[in-house]
Amino acid sequence: MAYNKIEEFDPEVTEQLAAHYEEILRLLGEDPGREGLLKTPVRVAKSMQFLTKGYNEDPAEILKSALFKEEYKQMVVVKDIELYSICEHHMLPFYGKCHVAYIPNGYITGLSKVARVVETFARRLQVQERLTVQIRDCIQETLNPLGVAVVIEAAHMCMQIRGVQKQHSVTTTSAFTGIFLKSEKTRAEFLTLIGK
Repeated sequence: MAYNKIEEFDPEVTEQLAAHYEEILRLLGEDPGREGLLKTPVRVAKSMQFLTKGYNEDPAEILKSALFKEEYKQMVVVKDIELYSICEHHMLPFYGKCHVAYIPNGYITGLSKVARVVETFARRLQVQERLTVQIRDCIQETLNPLGVAVVIEAAHMCMQIRGVQKQHSVTTTSAFTGIFLKSEKTRAEFLTLIGK
């Protein structure tokens, strides 16, 4: 079994970010020179580059990389896509599941590409509302299907460990296009398929 893949990071960006994190540690009252924190600024710099790697990826190109002509015109649902993102307001994680459906109109895409689109937009500083719409719009604009449906259910650390400190709250957002907007029956079928 292979160990974790080694991530490639821009050394200059890593160095600059690490210098800022070292100063942040000082401002918080810590000693960045103590043993446990010696490598922390570099670790955090690399971690943040990984958590925001979506800025360097093109979700439309991801979909186009596995585009296939197909006459299938029924609902395609990819549900329970794990999602991890960072809230742009407090730079704390939010995490949960994304459910995506589309009804093809001459073209389909690889199922893993749908999950990768979710991942690409999630790996940016985000708000859940915008994330939901970006996923929907990317699939609609790239595949031109008869409709797209996206539902995200997520827990936000900014609500769980600070502020109101409500550990069990979940935020649900949805965005629809085409037939999912026009047809209550189609929308209801999607919601049933994802268990809502």
